[in-house]
Amino acid sequence: MKISYNWLKWYIPEVPEADKLADIITYHLAEVETVEKLGDDSILDIKILPNRAHDLLSHMGIARELASLLNISYTDPTPKYKIPESKSTDLKIEIKSDKCRRYMGRIVRNVKVGPSPEWVVKHLESIGQRSINNMVDAANLVMFNSGQPTHVFDLDKIQEKIVVRMANEGEGLITLDNRDLKLKNTDLIIADAKNALGVAGVKGGKSTEVDNNTKNIMIEVANFDPTSVRKTAQSLNIFTDARKRFENDLSPELASYGMLELSALVLEMCPEAQFEEIIDIYPQKQEERKLSFRTQRISSILGMDVSVVEIGNILERYKIGYKNEGDVFEIVVPPLRLDLVIEEDMAEELGRIMGYDKVKGELPKINFSPKQNETYNKILWARNDLLSRGYHEVMTYVFRDSGEVEVLQSASDKKFLRTNLTDGLQDSFKLNKNNSALLGLKEIKVFEIGTIFKKNEEKIHVAFTHNNEVSELPLEEFCHTAPLNASLEPRSYNLATNFKMWPLFPFIARDVAVWVGEGVKSEEVMKIIKENAGDMVVREPELFDEFKKGEKVSYAFRTVFQSYERTLTDAEINEIMGKIAAKLKEKGWEVR
Repeated sequence: MKISYNWLKWYIPEVPEADKLADIITYHLAEVETVEKLGDDSILDIKILPNRAHDLLSHMGIARELASLLNISYTDPTPKYKIPESKSTDLKIEIKSDKCRRYMGRIVRNVKVGPSPEWVVKHLESIGQRSINNMVDAANLVMFNSGQPTHVFDLDKIQEKIVVRMANEGEGLITLDNRDLKLKNTDLIIADAKNALGVAGVKGGKSTEVDNNTKNIMIEVANFDPTSVRKTAQSLNIFTDARKRFENDLSPELASYGMLELSALVLEMCPEAQFEEIIDIYPQKQEERKLSFRTQRISSILGMDVSVVEIGNILERYKIGYKNEGDVFEIVVPPLRLDLVIEEDMAEELGRIMGYDKVKGELPKINFSPKQNETYNKILWARNDLLSRGYHEVMTYVFRDSGEVEVLQSASDKKFLRTNLTDGLQDSFKLNKNNSALLGLKEIKVFEIGTIFKKNEEKIHVAFTHNNEVSELPLEEFCHTAPLNASLEPRSYNLATNFKMWPLFPFIARDVAVWVGEGVKSEEVMKIIKENAGDMVVREPELFDEFKKGEKVSYAFRTVFQSYERTLTDAEINEIMGKIAAKLKEKGWEVR
């Protein structure tokens, strides 16, 4: 989310300079991806993760957090919002779905639609938003300021009443950006007595758009089920700032502030406006939540000593109500902090506020049970047995395109768990076989130890290659091949390991055979090949064939070429091989 530094200063005048502030936010709150200078302002692009989208996708949310974190003053704008006495209303709102958790509506008459004040335009443009008109801008300003999406309808274009309901299958809607939608009966919409007016929490409709002829408006401030918003927006391929906030869940309690702020902005822009009473439908109010945690447990989770006094000071700075008895705290969770649910959440919260640099880099003391895990020991024995026989271990994909156990959700066409290791190991064998020249292996010996999944059971199997075929056995059966006196206790090998990045580009293998005199050693021929092969050789010349005929000896060498930067061409390798052949011929040898 883009945050304007000057906008933040409205709420926290003592905020540190932008560059320093970026470091503080990154260290204690969320990653600041960029800081961009914009005139006399600085724009911070902050990567707010879903667990804090409830309260931090707004300037006020960031400002409140920083004020508490840095223990600096926060200016609450609420007392400044003065709304004239509201008149009675005939606004009718019907809620026909539990996917609407709260709906607030208010009629405002005698508004004058036109350009927004300069400060509003400046605020919106600083975060990349285009000014449209004062009423639409006011709604957008509230969302980016408080985090609560709002919407403004042209009241005179609404027929009879507002109905929040599920769409009829195939029902049409033209959006504000002129998209012609065909809705499904799983989509929650805002409608009037006859037609759909907008997709709830996602996008408004063209039919009730506020324009320069608008005289009366209806303000909507609502809260919708996050899953419903996400699924509808996803199916319609619509991404909006409102969707982003609703799909990450918002507290219905935030709606009250959104209505207050938007009403105040409308009044500021239209002093002659006449406000009617608010209709607030809130079927199931958000309950007050309490959370208990222990100081000792917090210290254990964080790996550092945290005192009762430190915790108390932090809770007071964050204006979180609490009581404590000895080591135990009980807090009243702020309505917007939907992420604070269990004791571990408080450990994370306290840790980031205090700073994770205070956690000492010490290894934890773990009391291992002397009892050995028999299955684990057998896996170790099987692995070490195969490694000692020159095998290489591989790990293949658990998911397959067929099987007996199907997963509930899958991101690919492989929706089943494997019923054997053989299929995967055969694929691995073929891949390694095709690259044997590059790997320098004369024989491909690979194995895998893993779980296979049948309809009513899971078993650990061992699969390994032998004479270009794959054998597969249950772990128990494989371990029966151990000598009677062999120990299945864990043992280890200080295996030599070398890591080299696997190139992304294909290799080219070329062979050259040469007849030489009987007294010429293969090393002499290899030296000439190496000296003329260039720097794209990834495997030195390998002698793979040798035979004698009369007074001559034939040597055949294989050389592998590859680049880490590009795909090599036959032409350039042919040129290298031609150079090698020429040098060999200069020695009086015959290149075959």
